Amino acid sequence: MLLVKLGGSVVTEKTHLRTPRPAAIRRLAGELASLREPLLIVHGAGSYGHILASRHRLSEGGSTPSRRLAAARVQADVRELDGLVVRALNRAGLAAVPIPPSAVLSLDDGRVSTMDLTPFLEFASMEFTPVTFGDVVRDVHRGFSVCSGDLLMLELARSFRPERAVFAADVDGLFTADPKRRRAARLLDTVGPKDLSQIEFSAASRTDVTGSIEGKVRRMFEIADHAGECLIVNGNVKNRVRDALRGRRVVGTRVVRGP
Repeated sequence: MLLVKLGGSVVTEKTHLRTPRPAAIRRLAGELASLREPLLIVHGAGSYGHILASRHRLSEGGSTPSRRLAAARVQADVRELDGLVVRALNRAGLAAVPIPPSAVLSLDDGRVSTMDLTPFLEFASMEFTPVTFGDVVRDVHRGFSVCSGDLLMLELARSFRPERAVFAADVDGLFTADPKRRRAARLLDTVGPKDLSQIEFSAASRTDVTGSIEGKVRRMFEIADHAGECLIVNGNVKNRVRDALRGRRVVGTRVVRGP
């Protein structure tokens, strides 16, 4: 079993509301379809989720009429993006089926409270490809909250113990600093918890409702504990995701749990 997350910055124009990147989605769908191995696919919400969720502070919950309406709108928007991804995967030859997180998962103050894995297990057993995504879900403490694709990656890694977990980002991997801001930033081949001190993390962007880069990396350490290999690669480079999932040596960062 292989596990992959297509980052929101790869499948959408993250700073433009509800703007997909159809060419990237089609290319990645073709790469994934060429693998011929069982897959679980997660994709980020990108500009279909983060912009409105940030504007209305949906990660804080709170059942006011305006926030309920915003939460419902974000749910509809991320399903629209998921439809684009699933249709591209189906056209590429994968029998992809959407599994909305809000139908199978609830949170408790931002942490997973319950998750019904039955749809993932049963569809995977019939050789379908389950596809899930960042979403607004029930939260027993806040009323509702945002469930990130990274959190879904962790829950799926715990349950399926994939041979490989690959994160497709819009950069080559994890750097010593933000490569979009620091030209001297150096790509790290391997990163473990002991290496965090050498990384200059940027603060989360105004529209990113799923936390800081450091928090995402710490989540990846947890995922690495449940996968044979955990990698961050550039999803904008042709065949980089495909080759990483095949276990080929590629430009990227290997994330490890131990020293």
